[in-house]
Amino acid sequence: MKHLLPLLALVVPAFAEDAPPALKMRSLFNGKDLTGWHGPGYVVENGCIACTKSGINLVTDDTFADYVFDFEFQLTPAANNGIGIHYPGTGDSAYVGMEVQVLDSTAPQYKNLLPAQHHGSIYKLVPAKQGALKPVGEWNKERIVVDGVNVRVEVNDQVVLTANLDEVNKEHPDHVGSKRRGGHLAFLGHGDRVLFRNINVGEIPPSAAAPAALAANGFVRLFDGQTLKGWKPEKAGDESWQPVNGILKHIGTAKSPGQLWTEKEYGDCTMIFDWRWNGTGPLMQRPIILPDGTEKKGPDGKVETVEVQELDSGIYLRGNDKSQVNLWNWPIGSGEVYGYRTDASQPADVRAAVTPKEKADHLLGEWNRTMITIKGDRLTVTLNDKVVIDNARLPNVPAKGKIALQHHGASIDFANLWIKEL
Repeated sequence: MKHLLPLLALVVPAFAEDAPPALKMRSLFNGKDLTGWHGPGYVVENGCIACTKSGINLVTDDTFADYVFDFEFQLTPAANNGIGIHYPGTGDSAYVGMEVQVLDSTAPQYKNLLPAQHHGSIYKLVPAKQGALKPVGEWNKERIVVDGVNVRVEVNDQVVLTANLDEVNKEHPDHVGSKRRGGHLAFLGHGDRVLFRNINVGEIPPSAAAPAALAANGFVRLFDGQTLKGWKPEKAGDESWQPVNGILKHIGTAKSPGQLWTEKEYGDCTMIFDWRWNGTGPLMQRPIILPDGTEKKGPDGKVETVEVQELDSGIYLRGNDKSQVNLWNWPIGSGEVYGYRTDASQPADVRAAVTPKEKADHLLGEWNRTMITIKGDRLTVTLNDKVVIDNARLPNVPAKGKIALQHHGASIDFANLWIKEL
């Protein structure tokens, strides 16, 4: 089967085509408590989040990749805090993620700091222009825009920093955090009193496959970015699938999970889409899978496992879950066809072929780009430019059926969904 890898590279800067409507923002702070956040040393005072003397990292429960992050802050003399971006949730946030400084840069003790340590800078990576802060004690507003490799910081409507993370990586090759493309947001305290309020985020989809180029290759949109036109929830009244700013989001765990189905049936086709985990999952033990599709066993005959966050979704092809291309955080990686791999009645070559050749998933919270081609009973899956399933046979797969986005309890985002009938 001919691989269509170049199609995955048909990208343009986000928003360059098909300009979206006004960005919808959502609040990350309800003004009453720290719901949606976790971490020590922060309290709620008069509708603000306050860092106390024991304040360290206050971290969002959700993860974010591309977004506009708005907030207001009030400094006390010599106060030091920061905004963690692409933070994995553990470790030194300024190095395993990145820190945008929140600092009273006017304090005398900071006069000898390096340029990339002052307010608005990406800590020790990119310096910000100074002079935008209001006098200590007054409220400031700040906006951080993360769009793929591009980061912009605005303080009181002044752009103080623009950075390209690919260029940053060239100058700082040993910095782990600048290589990440998703993670948690966080307030990074140092025990100084700093207040935050009006905390909002507007998520944006990753750079999209260029519409003109895809259309020229026979692709059409599966998701218009604004509505569920062409889709139908499996269960009546299910409002857990929501389109926001060009992203098709599942808002999280439901008591009775339900899939989102296309109204149209598809036979032979190629489907291209982006997806990412927008939250975290419970820690569970999951099996190590060998190249032949069997579970690895130790000397004692027991299945060997590793601990992972349990995150599970997938794409139902031809109207059934047996021919599901899995999206998950198992050791085996995404792309496998669990229904065939675990079917002991299938021939050994079938079970091996539906087992991913490698784990090609990006880090949790980052976007992944996937291409699925099914033609007859043959399946190929490309994940992040790597062919993980190559012309695998799916015996007795239906000739035609609807496509579904699976919900299996984990919150997940989809974007840039396109399909071409073959």
